[in-house]
Amino acid sequence: MKRLTLLFVYCLVCFSPISVSAQRNEIHDENFRSLQVVANQKWMDLPVMVLNDGKISIDFDDLTHTYRRLTYRLEHCEADWKPSVGLFESDIVDGFIAGNTIDNVKESTLTNTLYTHYHLDIPNDKCRPKLSGNYRLYIYDDDDNSSALPLLTACFMLTEPVESSMGVRLNITTQTDQSINCDQQQAEMQVDYGNYTVSNPQQQIKTVVLQNRNWLDARWNSKPQYVMSNGLRWSHNQDYIFWAGNEYRKFEILSTDYTSMGVDKISWDGKNYHAYLFPTAPLLNYLYDEDADGAFLIRNSDNIEINTTSDYILTHFQLKASSPYPYRIFLNGDWTYNRLLSAYEMNYNSTGGYYEAVVPLKFGYYNYQFLAADEQGRLSSFKVDDGHYQTENSYQALIYYRPQGGRTDMLVGYTNIRFIKR
Repeated sequence: MKRLTLLFVYCLVCFSPISVSAQRNEIHDENFRSLQVVANQKWMDLPVMVLNDGKISIDFDDLTHTYRRLTYRLEHCEADWKPSVGLFESDIVDGFIAGNTIDNVKESTLTNTLYTHYHLDIPNDKCRPKLSGNYRLYIYDDDDNSSALPLLTACFMLTEPVESSMGVRLNITTQTDQSINCDQQQAEMQVDYGNYTVSNPQQQIKTVVLQNRNWLDARWNSKPQYVMSNGLRWSHNQDYIFWAGNEYRKFEILSTDYTSMGVDKISWDGKNYHAYLFPTAPLLNYLYDEDADGAFLIRNSDNIEINTTSDYILTHFQLKASSPYPYRIFLNGDWTYNRLLSAYEMNYNSTGGYYEAVVPLKFGYYNYQFLAADEQGRLSSFKVDDGHYQTENSYQALIYYRPQGGRTDMLVGYTNIRFIKR
């Protein structure tokens, strides 16, 4: 019998996005969980890979053992993640852009929560993308004619081959244009055109710079300080100053039989397993603690058939606070799809003096942080933890190019660096 149905339904009915973010993964059906989009098994990176050089793996669970005939549709998007309108299907893929079925389907075994795991690789023998750029993949229930809405949406990016790419260099400094060795870090970037012809960089070049793969604080199309004949340079750019933050908290749940890193205790209430994380308080000082910058990895103690033998467990989070903050507090990490979702909002317990949340999670290793939002759901400048310039963070840069008269944006440059203060 599936034990977690009611609680999962409750959480996912509340899974309404508080801020629109079309460039990120989304789950639209209450029965689906644990969506992962990974390029070439690099689970700590953005889902970015060179066109036709590896595979994008998409994994998710349907909380039932009832088989669904799921199909998918692929959509090419521009740099701003709006659907490309100037392309034909034959321009985008070899094969079929829609109607392909997901054939790698397996039921869970020996788990308290019954689920069916679906796995899809792109490219495959039915669908091979031909263009670089942004891609959004929609998954549908082919047997449900009552709704044309997708069950979930997965996003990834494909770059031009190295020999056809622009050179991208990122450097991070703690001596920013607002402070020196305080609580900020500043990105400096240079883009070399290479063999591309750029006569109007303001229109032909589009950029995105991210910290820890988090689209909530992405910096879009910042104006470069230097426009040269062979490239662009961003130096002393106010828009590239990021709050340094603190290290992510982390925990690991590998079994219901014993506790692992960050877990205080595991209990059974007759229907569900519960994992209670150690209560945490706002981080005021800095202490280096290696983390994955918000990433998560599904695994269990045996590390065998992890996608179908890892169970779900009700995970209890607790943040100490003597009084409620004047903001809404959310859990955040790659596993929340870096979105402010009401399913991950923490509630204040006035009797205990802490914020709390209960989230059903699949076995694995998780990173998380606390983010604050105003009543309209917009990311707030208020921080639960103190920030420190020494904090280890990763930074990503995406460079898009459209030739004069071109019909779409090409992804011609990507880099990912990890800042560690020496």
